[in-house]
Amino acid sequence: MRTTVRLDEGLLAQAKREARRRGTTLTSLLEQGLRLVLRKPPPGARRTRVKLTVSRATGGTLPGVDLDDSASVMDRMDARG
Repeated sequence: MRTTVRLDEGLLAQAKREARRRGTTLTSLLEQGLRLVLRKPPPGARRTRVKLTVSRATGGTLPGVDLDDSASVMDRMDARG
């Protein structure tokens, strides 16, 4: 089927270069792009829940480490390395 589509000149030039680089036609590249976009679930679509396992390991942070203070944690990590 033949149709007319208006594209930004820069985008069209970039697409033509990419098609040449891949050794394919502009039409094929546009079809692939449309298929990818149409296959993707729309934003906000429901996703399946992932159940995370809970670690039963003992231990914890070193004395004086405050995980709410990221700068302090980074300083400690830098000091150890």
